[in-house]
Amino acid sequence: MPQSTAVCDVLVVGAGPAGLTAAHELARNGLSVRLIDAADGPASTSRALGMHARTLETFDEMGVVREILAEGRKVDHLTLYQNGRRLVRFDADYSGLPTRYPYTVMIDQARAERILREAVVCQGVGVEWGTKLVGFTDDGDGVTAELARADDRTESVRAAWLIGADGGHSTVRKRLGLQMRGKQTETWLVADAEVHCDLPPDSIYWMRTREGTVMLVPFPEEGRWRLVDTRDVGGVDTGDREALAARLARKVRAGIGAPVTVEAPTWVSVFTIQQRMVPAMRSGCCFVVGDAAHVHSPASGQGLNTGVQDARNLAWKLADVRYGRADARLLDSFGAERLPVAAKLLDSTRFVTVLTQLRNPVAAAWLRTMFTVLRNVGPLKSRVERKIMAGMSALGLSYPAGPPAAGSGAALAVAVGERVARVTAAQEAASAGWRSLLTELRRPGWLLLAFARGGDGPALRRLAGEYGGVLRVRTVPAPDARAEDDTVPERLPDPDGLLADGLGARPGSWLLIRPDGHLAASGRLGTADPAAAAASLGLRCNGAAAPLTDRTTAP
Repeated sequence: MPQSTAVCDVLVVGAGPAGLTAAHELARNGLSVRLIDAADGPASTSRALGMHARTLETFDEMGVVREILAEGRKVDHLTLYQNGRRLVRFDADYSGLPTRYPYTVMIDQARAERILREAVVCQGVGVEWGTKLVGFTDDGDGVTAELARADDRTESVRAAWLIGADGGHSTVRKRLGLQMRGKQTETWLVADAEVHCDLPPDSIYWMRTREGTVMLVPFPEEGRWRLVDTRDVGGVDTGDREALAARLARKVRAGIGAPVTVEAPTWVSVFTIQQRMVPAMRSGCCFVVGDAAHVHSPASGQGLNTGVQDARNLAWKLADVRYGRADARLLDSFGAERLPVAAKLLDSTRFVTVLTQLRNPVAAAWLRTMFTVLRNVGPLKSRVERKIMAGMSALGLSYPAGPPAAGSGAALAVAVGERVARVTAAQEAASAGWRSLLTELRRPGWLLLAFARGGDGPALRRLAGEYGGVLRVRTVPAPDARAEDDTVPERLPDPDGLLADGLGARPGSWLLIRPDGHLAASGRLGTADPAAAAASLGLRCNGAAAPLTDRTTAP
């Protein structure tokens, strides 16, 4: 029988990147959280390796990006070889999707989890290791979960919600009866090893040889690489590390046409690629995120990144419902927004997987010709680079049709559903307005950004009073506003107008920005009412303010 009973807002099962992100964001928004994991302690080996631009932006808002960058390695190229000949090097072109983080960061998942765990502890939540979820009941008003610890102690926990972030073999998903749909595809081998070669570590390398395709991905440490072998790996003796090192060295040498030495790998895994997803990410008071909801090929390094975005999307919605800022129907938008992302990801990773191993010799010959053309035609190469970055970075991800989005009544540079912080590091450095807005976006909660004209103050102050517990109202004063004019709500300075120019906002424009930084609605003061837009999104005036415990700082 359970020895004790406890109550919390959310029970998070699984302390990987998705679970840690969920716990951090829930606690940062003022919810009480329990975070459990059946393992005895943190994993010592790394599975995921790459973090893309949108994830780095998210970590910026969470306050951990500085640590991620300090321990990771920036990569901004993809170089393709075939049978000893370099075909093309693709560069990171983010010109169509401005960001402060125009690169991918390679960092061991074990390191990233440590950084996230430390941030979660700063929010008052610790990981309860050796704690297994053995069962739970959802009665419609909440979840009662039974936990078992490694020392045979048991505990009953009552939570308003349960989040399953417990990976591809998720206990939560299985007990909810959510069947993974999809298929298994190819079997690949992954090995982490010291590699001695002349390849610069600022690129990922794709090498096609007569023995199949091999990939090289740099670790933060100098000389350490992840090697991916995509052909004839089923019978490989992973225990014979010296023979495996010789096999990988032979393939890499044939790929780049240069001397290569591979040391005995420190970690090896042979796995069958799964391309599966659940039909729903919510069942009553229970949710699944990350690998518990969708698993796919590691070819484009999207797993960790997508799990982080799942968790971020869900956390602020649970907080809004918990504190009465929005109706419980808001939670239906979680699956409505994230399931299409998972489905699209399966399609794209399936294509990348086929392209990566590329066993058809006719297709390989065609590809060699195509890459030669791309290498020699600059504008065409740039177009392909922008398309690659848009798909991989998640910067183009938009939520235009879900419940937390309304129509647009203003002609802005940002469309409803898109992320608002479309700004480069150089633009941030040059603009007090952008720096102020980015600081606001690091705070939990909704933001109404109004570019005021003379006479707009009373209406904006009334709105701030009506929705003060639901959203923050920040006013960018008119260019001719007097410094002593205090009739508008809290000011957000934009002395040079660079923020207004970047957003395409004129005096009278307003933007209603979701807690995850995506634009929910926009309009013109006097024409479209921000209060009506907030109401249409399900926000409740005079909602209770959460007892926020945010400890994030600017990077």
